[in-house]
Amino acid sequence: MQIDFTAPVEVVIYEIIIVTINIILSCVIIFRERKSTTSTWSWLFVVNVFPILGFILYLLVGRGISYRKIFKLREEERPDYEQELAVTEELLDEPRLLSRITENYGIGQLIHQLFKEEKSLISTNTGIKLFVDGRKKFDSLLADIRAAKHHVHMEYYIFRFDNLGRQLYAELLAAAKRGVEVRVLIDAWGSHSTRKRDFKELIKAGGHFTYFFPSLIPQINPRFNYRLHRKITVIDGVIGYSGGFNVGDEYVSITKKFGYWRDTHIRLTGDIVYSLQDRFVMDWNSQHHDEIKELVQDYYPPAISDGRMVTQLVTSGPDERKQQIKYSYIKMINSARDEIIIQTPYYIPDEPVHDALKLALASGVTVKILIPNKPDHPFVYWATYFYAASLIKYGAKIYTYEKGFIHAKTLIIDGAQASVGSANFDNRSFQLDFEANVLVYDWSFANKLRNDFLEDLKVSKLLTAEVYSHRNYFIRFKEGIARLISPLL
Repeated sequence: MQIDFTAPVEVVIYEIIIVTINIILSCVIIFRERKSTTSTWSWLFVVNVFPILGFILYLLVGRGISYRKIFKLREEERPDYEQELAVTEELLDEPRLLSRITENYGIGQLIHQLFKEEKSLISTNTGIKLFVDGRKKFDSLLADIRAAKHHVHMEYYIFRFDNLGRQLYAELLAAAKRGVEVRVLIDAWGSHSTRKRDFKELIKAGGHFTYFFPSLIPQINPRFNYRLHRKITVIDGVIGYSGGFNVGDEYVSITKKFGYWRDTHIRLTGDIVYSLQDRFVMDWNSQHHDEIKELVQDYYPPAISDGRMVTQLVTSGPDERKQQIKYSYIKMINSARDEIIIQTPYYIPDEPVHDALKLALASGVTVKILIPNKPDHPFVYWATYFYAASLIKYGAKIYTYEKGFIHAKTLIIDGAQASVGSANFDNRSFQLDFEANVLVYDWSFANKLRNDFLEDLKVSKLLTAEVYSHRNYFIRFKEGIARLISPLL
């Protein structure tokens, strides 16, 4: 913006104020926020090309949050926590653990990294039930809530009061009325149509409800760019759920807009449930004035599981400098010897992830990626289409899901290890959202997940280089715009 000194004094003063604000804001973006270089340049462009609008946009969606820990787990009050840490330390020193899981030492290094950096506990007795259909997942969840005796802890990005939402709410209310401790945490932006008054009966019955990063006033939330994208439920400390399904009719394929909704979710038993419980307690205590201060034994009862799978929970968020979920993806990709399978609705990676896949392809590893054939967010979809298609020339096989909408977030390596959770392959999941993935180091589970992927390919189309080269100019234009703003998506 150039100041016109021939203009009236009032106008000159106004222009000087705007320029000064822009300079100050530019310095904040560069020196204080510590954003990635790409994101920094994108915001500098927006702020300086659109001085007033850019300033407002930055205040609403661009500001970072403090790297100080906003989540705290009172480790000294957590039953058996020190003992679990000691057990994990012993497992890491046990040579047989790695040979039991995999001969791939890259995965062994990942297990070690996640524990040393994030205190991610290793569970060796995990039982898993896999869901790829929303109706089956929620039927199972409703049945488990119906049988709950002590507590139901639940957090979702989206919780709508439609048919499914009311059905789930009725079970939560019934549980609270029979004396079960019920806590529900939902993201204020993802669940913006849901009001606290919708939970009035639950609260009256002794249940608890709160928003994550609540809005100041309806539809205005200065932290809406930082979302609680996790989907976690813990029941009686012995059953856990995590994955991609939110609470809304589209997730059980009731709505016409998307058709069949294909997602991935898992029901967990064993010690891994303690990690889910830890995560919920930290998320809840960061938002609710009525903190869970006493971590009683009922939250961490003896594990009930006949499973033998080895798992770890990995979480990440914008409150931390280390992007642990992204690091886990890169480590897993780099460890691949034969095959990498990715399912994601949004593929907008940063350079390290994108380059890791290129390097794998150049090394002879087969890479297969399944993305949607339709957008739920237009700019995000066209950026996904561009970045996924850009891997075709390196030898990747890109498929578009034609049956409905693919929302699963999975990574399968060599049919031996897998990641299932809430995190997409995009900058938002890596840098902006609070995410949670379960890493499963087990051949039988990874192959079941792989078989589901092969079933998906029966209702998918291969995106070839020839097909992509014949896309019309309007699609090319949308891709170009989406690519420019992809660091901000």
